[in-house]
Amino acid sequence: MASVQDRVKSVTARILEVDESAIKDDDNFSADLGAESIQSIELVASFEEEFGIEMDEEQALSVDTVEKAVAFIAQVCQEQGVEV
Repeated sequence: MASVQDRVKSVTARILEVDESAIKDDDNFSADLGAESIQSIELVASFEEEFGIEMDEEQALSVDTVEKAVAFIAQVCQEQGVEV
């Protein structure tokens, strides 16, 4: 199974229509990858679907970089007993 990082990058590339190989860990979703507010909401929903978790939307939307998203999602998975 792909790592949390790989899965986050894959979802991000699909939703934001960017090349997955160009996504760096320290990329900011809005400043570097061009996410607009509606796309940020789509990302949260897509991450929830990808990992089978439920995230607090306000907390999730405050995550601004790829590496922070990976850490946040991994933490939520652990808290909800979802194996990654």
